[in-house]
Amino acid sequence: MSARWADGGGLLPAAGIPGGELADVVAAADFAVLPVGAVEWHGPHLPLGADLILAEGFGAESATPGPGPRGVLFPAVAYAACPGQTRPWPGTVAIRPEIAVGYLADVIEGIVAAGFPRLLVVNGHDANMSTVRAAMEWVSGRRTASLLLVNWFQLVTPAETGELYGDVIARGHGGAYETSGVLGFAPETVRLDAAADLPPRPKLPVTHPYVLVESRPDPWQGWSGHVSRATEEAGRTIRATAGERLREIVAAWVAAPMPAPPTADPLPDSLPDPSPEEDA
Repeated sequence: MSARWADGGGLLPAAGIPGGELADVVAAADFAVLPVGAVEWHGPHLPLGADLILAEGFGAESATPGPGPRGVLFPAVAYAACPGQTRPWPGTVAIRPEIAVGYLADVIEGIVAAGFPRLLVVNGHDANMSTVRAAMEWVSGRRTASLLLVNWFQLVTPAETGELYGDVIARGHGGAYETSGVLGFAPETVRLDAAADLPPRPKLPVTHPYVLVESRPDPWQGWSGHVSRATEEAGRTIRATAGERLREIVAAWVAAPMPAPPTADPLPDSLPDPSPEEDA
């Protein structure tokens, strides 16, 4: 076990832990981290692993060396269920949703069973939000666990991206916000000159939350957005802002008490006897 990690916090890569030292790591760790991404077409300007870069990048931002929680960083889940809008495009490697839920349930339960009842899942691919949550719900009914799901995309508000990009829609798939996010971690993988701006279809003119799933928006080329608004400077701002907020969430979560163990019996141990029915 790394003495620097044990004394100073930060993240310890799980893949490098010798089996004989696992018990000591478990005893010292405050939580574990699992990045989940995807291999998916994001347009000609972004890498196929954009979601994976973002999940792993923000996963690494969840704890920093120094006073604070100690985390164990597990290898990322690379493949995911992908929407019909991106499945036909080259390079997308999609797995069926029912396979994704089962696979994620096994991975999450395995990490918990290894001794890490607090598990942070850092998500880089929107479609994972449903499959990861379904898997978490399953595991939470089988083992004592506190399972936290955070989507990097939601750590910066629409108002803040409006300040970065002006009056254009910036938060679409492969758009300025996501492109800047990748620039914040791996600028060498981005080709800003490879795609012209493709203005995305506007959202519905309502303020209420909703989820809209459609076969194919228009315009659409497996991505949409104002790529020309993306910059490395915006990417650094997004990385710093979202990273700080992620660490705030983790600190509050680790300080909170653990839940009670699950039970197969949802009823209290004893219930009052029902009153006998009176004869009519």
